[in-house]
Amino acid sequence: MNLSFGGEDEGGGQYHSVYDDFYYYTHFMDTDFAYGRALAQTAGTMMMRMADADIIPYQFTDQADTIHRYVTEVKRLADTMRAEIKERNMNLAEGAYAAAADPKKTSVAPPHESVPPYFDFAPLDQASDDLTAAALAYERAIAAHGQSGASAVNAGLIQTERALTDPDGLPGRPWFQNMIYAPGMYTGYGVKTLPAVREAIEQKQWPIVDTQIGHTAAAIEREVEVLKAATKTLSAN
Repeated sequence: MNLSFGGEDEGGGQYHSVYDDFYYYTHFMDTDFAYGRALAQTAGTMMMRMADADIIPYQFTDQADTIHRYVTEVKRLADTMRAEIKERNMNLAEGAYAAAADPKKTSVAPPHESVPPYFDFAPLDQASDDLTAAALAYERAIAAHGQSGASAVNAGLIQTERALTDPDGLPGRPWFQNMIYAPGMYTGYGVKTLPAVREAIEQKQWPIVDTQIGHTAAAIEREVEVLKAATKTLSAN
């Protein structure tokens, strides 16, 4: 979890520099510790809310909307790459790069590439829709039944994040097991969403895309089952 304040005139230009020190913070960033105190109070209140709630106050409808957006993004990524490769191959076939080349400069046309196939995103679409339905059902059950069956519900809720992992991990990086978020292979700690699917497309590993779609969809469906069980427990009390 990452909490911060932003949007005012300080752009944070000292970050990762020799000026990123206590003197700079106390003289320019937060001279009276108003922001530091407010952030500590915000984070502390949030943690007490999480710790003291009878039922862990997770809210899954936003998560379902977010995952739906990620699914839309990877589908668009595949379509965009397919269109770009088709256009590039057409330009190669028609001699467009040779015609546009400067005769006084050395240039090399891009290589011809295999056009990506049409992938089967149906499992991801289905899993995303199932998560939306399960999240709504859970929200209704919380509203209707309050904090009943708290211990049993909590035992399920703490599994929701774990359900999104796959013991086989990401292709080539089995130590990363979360199928929704992971650092990109070439982005340092920059995140990739639906990483198994997204990076297979980005790296043009077409034969494994459908397999990774299936693995990612299965992880989402595991969370769906956890939510369904929590909803059933609430409704039974």
